[in-house]
Amino acid sequence: MNQTTIFWPVLAHVLLIYIVYIVMGRRRYVAVKSGEAKVGQYKVRSTEPASTATVANNLINQFELPVLFYVLCLTLHMTNGVNYITLALMWIFVASRYFHAWFHLTSNKLLVRNRSFVLGAVVLALGWIWLGLHLLAIV
Repeated sequence: MNQTTIFWPVLAHVLLIYIVYIVMGRRRYVAVKSGEAKVGQYKVRSTEPASTATVANNLINQFELPVLFYVLCLTLHMTNGVNYITLALMWIFVASRYFHAWFHLTSNKLLVRNRSFVLGAVVLALGWIWLGLHLLAIV
């Protein structure tokens, strides 16, 4: 299997990050324009209105668990560990991040967000387990 295919899910997640940045910029612009917020409120997150703080929090989420995703993808590529299973796991992880972001930025239903987070965390853990087994096999 072409080892570089692992970077497609990485690029898909990077796209999600840029989408969240765009949503955040738009919501902040609208909040200031409508008078809901003053520009100075964005210096400290605690004074940011809820409509934009949610997006800022989601952006932070995209740099927590996904750090393990990026390291795993790079490690899989470097060790020739990319196969259909690992590629599918990484795509499922990215899909779970999109679902998590969608629900966080729209209805903010905690139960749905939590389930998508847990799915992503479990899938990522399976990827790390597979990497460990792969490394044992090549030693």
